[in-house]
Amino acid sequence: MEPLKEEILELLEKDREFRYAVAGYLGLSEIMKKLDVLAEEQVKLREEQTKIWQEIRGLREEQTKLWEEVKGLREEQAKVWREIRSLREEQTKLWKEVKGLREEQTRLWQEVKGLREGQTRLWEEVRGLREEQTKLWKEVRGLREEQTKLWKEVKGLREEQVSLRKEQTKIWEEVRNLREGQTKLWEEVKGLREEQTRLREDFNKMLDEIRSIHLRLSRVERTLEKLTLDIEEEARSILSYRIQKDLGIRMKVDSLFLKDLELNLYGVSDDLCIVGEASVRAGVRVLNDLLEKIETLKRRYPEKLRKKIIPVIYTSLPMPDLIHEAKKQKVWVLKATEDIVKLQV
Repeated sequence: MEPLKEEILELLEKDREFRYAVAGYLGLSEIMKKLDVLAEEQVKLREEQTKIWQEIRGLREEQTKLWEEVKGLREEQAKVWREIRSLREEQTKLWKEVKGLREEQTRLWQEVKGLREGQTRLWEEVRGLREEQTKLWKEVRGLREEQTKLWKEVKGLREEQVSLRKEQTKIWEEVRNLREGQTKLWEEVKGLREEQTRLREDFNKMLDEIRSIHLRLSRVERTLEKLTLDIEEEARSILSYRIQKDLGIRMKVDSLFLKDLELNLYGVSDDLCIVGEASVRAGVRVLNDLLEKIETLKRRYPEKLRKKIIPVIYTSLPMPDLIHEAKKQKVWVLKATEDIVKLQV
C-alpha cells in the first residue's frame, strides 16, 4: 500500500494531466484552470510594467536634453543682460522689451514647474501600482492557503486587475499629456530664441540710431551755443544803443554772475538799472524766470539794483503768451528791428 501511495504522489507532482484528472474527481479542476489563467494574466501585467519603465527612461532622457537647452538659453539671456547694462544710460525704451522677455521666462518656468508636477504625479501612480501589486501577491498567497474561499478571492482579484488596468490606462494618458507638454515647451523655447534674435537686431539698429542722434545733437548744441552767444552780444549792443538813443543815458550792458544767480543782460547808470534775459525763442516762462531773479536781487543783493529798474527781454522769436503777459507786467520786449512791447520808464 505504501509504494502505491508514493507512486500516486509522484504522479500528482510530475504529471499535469493526472493531477487535473484527480482534481476533476475532487471537483477542483476548474479552480486549477482558473489559477493557470490568473498566472498568465500576471505575466502579461509584468510585461506591461516593463514597457512603462522603458517609456519613463525615455522621458527622463528627453528631460535631460530639455535642461541642457534651458541652460543654453540662460547663457544667451546672460549675454543679453550684459548688452542691456551697457545701453541703460542711453536707451529709455529698452526696459519695455526686457520686461516682455522676463514675462516670457516666467511663463517658461511655469511650464517647467508643471512638467515637474506631472512627473511627481507619475511617480505617485507608479508607487500606487507597486502597492497594488503587493496586495495582489498577498491575495494570491491567501488564495493558495484557503481553497474553500477560492471563488470569492478570485472574483476580488479580477476586480483588482480591472482597477489596475484602469490605472495603467491613466498612466499612459498622463505620459501622452506629458509628451504634448514637452512639445509645447520646445515650441516656446524656439519662439523665445527667435524673439532674442529679433531683440539683438533691434539693439543693433537702436545703437546705430543713437550714435546718429548723438552726432546730430552735438551739432545742434554747437549751433545753439553759437547762436545763444551771438544773440546775447547782439542784445547788449542793441540795448546800449537804445538806452542812449531813447533816454539819453550812456550805459554799458553786460552779464551778471552771482553765487546763486545769473543774468544775460545787466547794466547800471546812476539811479537806473537794466535787468534782463536774451533768448532766441522766448515764452512766458522766460518772463517768469526774469521776475523771480529780480525778486531774488531785491532780497539778497539790493546793492545791485537802483531806484528805477527796467526789466527787459531781448528775443528774435517772442511767443504770444510772452507778449500778453509782458504788457501786463510792463516788461520791455524787443528785437533788433522793433519793440514788441514798448519801453516804459
